[in-house]
Amino acid sequence: MRRSTQLAAVLSLALAAAPGVTPVAAQGNALPPHAWLFGTWTGGIFPVPSGYSSQACLSQPVVIFTRDLVLRATLTEQMLTQREIETARNSSGGAEFRFAAAPGGGPSLLDTGMGRAVGFGCSSPDELHVQRRGENEITFPGCADFPNPLVRCQTR
Repeated sequence: MRRSTQLAAVLSLALAAAPGVTPVAAQGNALPPHAWLFGTWTGGIFPVPSGYSSQACLSQPVVIFTRDLVLRATLTEQMLTQREIETARNSSGGAEFRFAAAPGGGPSLLDTGMGRAVGFGCSSPDELHVQRRGENEITFPGCADFPNPLVRCQTR
């Protein structure tokens, strides 16, 4: 059995006792609990200007949610920083994420150089709580890097 398959099996068994917590990688073809977040979001760092076009939104995403990753923009980097989702679960009014630790335990691409992993400015860089404010609007409560609401980029 490959190491990644073993890890997925162990995570599935370990998390089976915790209701509502599901390892994303072990879900197969089923939609994960955070599927309602899939896509590109803007705002958060700064308020979204009124009349912001979908083309402008998609050309400069601030946060992107996928099945296995959450990518985010920072003010100091040109490239998006990605965090691998370890667990995702729906909560009352939103979703909660726990991210995998940086590989190797030493300096990594997730390290800001100041001894802390890149997160979302929340109490822990390895956790993110998302609050749904509407069909296309969310917030990251308690996350200093995202004091403003985020708005989903529309494809049309």
